[in-house]
Amino acid sequence: MAGLSVRLLGPLTVIRAGATLQLPASRKLRALFAYLALAPHAVGRSRLCELLWDVPNDPRGELRWCLSKLRGVLDEPDRRRIETPGDTIALDLKGVSVDAIDIASAAAKGIETLDLQRLQALSGLFVGDFLDGLEIDRSPHFNSWLIAQRRRFSSWHAAILEHLVSKLPTDADEMSTHLEKWVELAPFDGRAHVALLTRLAQRGQIAACEEHLASAAQLFASEDLDFEPVRDAWRTIRSERPTATLWARPALVPVVPQAEIRLPDSGVAASCKASLAVMPFVEGAAIGGPSRGGLADGLTHDIITRLAKLRDFFVIARGSVFALAEKNISPEDAGRRLNVDYVATGTVRSQASRVMVSVELVEVRTARIVWAETFERKPDDIFAILDDIGNSIVSSISAEIEMVERNRAMLKAPNSLNAWEAYHRGLWHMYRFTRTENEQARHFFGMALKLDPTFARAYAGLSFTHWQNAFQRWGDRDRESALAFEAAGQSLLVDDHNPAAHWAMGRALWLRGEQDGSLIELERAVDLSPNFALGHYALSFVHSQSGDPNAAIGSSDHSRHLSPFDPLLFGMLGARAMAHVRLGQFDEAAEWALKAAARPNAHAIILAIAAHCLALAARLDEARTFAAAIRKTLPNYCADDFIGTFRFEPDAEAMFRQGAKRIGLG
Repeated sequence: MAGLSVRLLGPLTVIRAGATLQLPASRKLRALFAYLALAPHAVGRSRLCELLWDVPNDPRGELRWCLSKLRGVLDEPDRRRIETPGDTIALDLKGVSVDAIDIASAAAKGIETLDLQRLQALSGLFVGDFLDGLEIDRSPHFNSWLIAQRRRFSSWHAAILEHLVSKLPTDADEMSTHLEKWVELAPFDGRAHVALLTRLAQRGQIAACEEHLASAAQLFASEDLDFEPVRDAWRTIRSERPTATLWARPALVPVVPQAEIRLPDSGVAASCKASLAVMPFVEGAAIGGPSRGGLADGLTHDIITRLAKLRDFFVIARGSVFALAEKNISPEDAGRRLNVDYVATGTVRSQASRVMVSVELVEVRTARIVWAETFERKPDDIFAILDDIGNSIVSSISAEIEMVERNRAMLKAPNSLNAWEAYHRGLWHMYRFTRTENEQARHFFGMALKLDPTFARAYAGLSFTHWQNAFQRWGDRDRESALAFEAAGQSLLVDDHNPAAHWAMGRALWLRGEQDGSLIELERAVDLSPNFALGHYALSFVHSQSGDPNAAIGSSDHSRHLSPFDPLLFGMLGARAMAHVRLGQFDEAAEWALKAAARPNAHAIILAIAAHCLALAARLDEARTFAAAIRKTLPNYCADDFIGTFRFEPDAEAMFRQGAKRIGLG
């Protein structure tokens, strides 16, 4: 009761020691307080003046007046809550309970991880809209921010309710209230309607179900949305026992027919690729509010096309997302209508001295931001800049979705995995780079293929595990090479346009000593998808040994630019190190090899590259340290093992043997 608390959901309220404090009547003061409360860092005074004041006579004077009034409300005898470092302003809210911050923090950690008690507590915080009743005339920047915050908190509220009703006992008194609120917040989410119909049916309220079905059908029809999945689900509900579990429902097919979806906690065994909608980016001009068109539309189209070429997941077509955007549908609502797992949004700002593109990737069911980034470049060549930024966005979105899907798959019981989840469970083990984990990866890729024999990426993953067995000498090299080639061939038969299939075949051909064929397949992989980072890395790997060393360096750099946190980053760095050796640049080779060996999942072969490169650079003490580390696990390791692992041209082989002799590995 002695503490300070702030409510931003509903009318802005500040409470100290159980008593509501009287705030000044100024709407801009309240807006300033709320904006600073949610700001992740100190905000410049100029930004705050631009945000809230429509060119008054003295914006900084009005800002100072607001701050002085806020100090009177917030400051304590021994603590100043308003900080003004330099020309910036920040709120110190340590020890202060702020409802909006509590919800945002829970969403960032993952709403799906919360227990029933925590979900109930968070649900109780939503007593109204964010800053209910607070709009400011002639402040477009603030009103744009306010609308975005209201949309975000509404999405979090819907996600909390969805998970709350899935955890509540079916006979809980508050169940109906939560379901009705969920439908109100997400009127085009078929899952919400099916859950409510199920609840009503369990209570024997069949007439109420029919009334709800009729009104919901009219609502969907008004937006040209397909209501048949909900209607089909209702037919199934009527045929089942009234006491059936709330979530034991047939999967709703999505609005976009080609998309594959997962029903929460349904355990349906299907391929169920993750799905993504990239909403049209908006142009944020230097003056004025955001708008559509121009560079933003072009960048959006480019990103959608490139993501589709990766063939990692289902990408909603351009026409669908642009059609929803034309109706001013919010991204979160669009995600629910399209029944996708992820939604990407962005803003493009072009000024005289720079171009800035801000992007967010949101998980629709939890309304959690899984990735956000701002790219900033000087506008020397606007189209080249947008191409470069587009590359970074596509690679980052792909990597982030893959990481989320891998981590989610690891939390599920192995016998409940569908093909998509089994594939990502395999990736998790594959990137550990040990013999035991590689065998686990092979097992899960095999499981994915039993569930879906047309899963090209799973065949490519299976090929990778056999490639590792051959490369690391964890099995008979000839046999494992043949199995890697066979699995890659199956991947190509299933989907000849999948870059991962050609990547797997290119690596398998390298194992067989067919360098020319290997390069052809790897070039095909990056032609199909220029943003396929592993394809560029594999080209660097092959060129680094007996191809063009300069091309190896270029491909290594490009792969790291596309995927700077890739699990195979050690290989990208190691390939560049070997290319420098072939160019006689031993000092550079040593530095890149050290970077490779410093990666946490670097295996013994990467350590061997470091040992040989350091020896050639005459850094013998460091080289011997790596040699000793290798021989702890491989006591008889020598230059023949190192040379036999790769396919060096004669001159390169001679140089590496020379380095090995210097440190006792000859």
